[in-house]
Amino acid sequence: MIRVIAGEKGTGKTAQLVDDINAQAVTENNNIVCIERGNRLDRLLKYQVRLVDMNEYPCSSFDQLLSFISGIYAKDFDITHIYIDSIFKVAQSEEMKDFAAFLEQLDAFLKDKNIAVTIICSSSIESLDESIRKFT
Repeated sequence: MIRVIAGEKGTGKTAQLVDDINAQAVTENNNIVCIERGNRLDRLLKYQVRLVDMNEYPCSSFDQLLSFISGIYAKDFDITHIYIDSIFKVAQSEEMKDFAAFLEQLDAFLKDKNIAVTIICSSSIESLDESIRKFT
């Protein structure tokens, strides 16, 4: 399952993300990964969350991000939640068509897996393509 939280800058998307992550972190048997670029969430998240700073990895496109997520799953197949803060920063791309293709490929990858993915997108819902909006 993929959920995109979209909205302009300053609309509280990150606060909502942090609240959701921390609520899931205290639930037994959850294995949570949070992907971001930089370390802005490290002091806000509970210690049970595995925080991944994409500045430490050579990832600079949506295709590479999908491969990175696949690699995380290959190493740790009991992941229950993946959170991505500021998808355009993480993927280092703001191409909506590439984002839409990423969501379709990620959705296909997740079909037989029990992983909930939540993605923060700094863009108004109205400006998103219908293929992206269906995940909001």
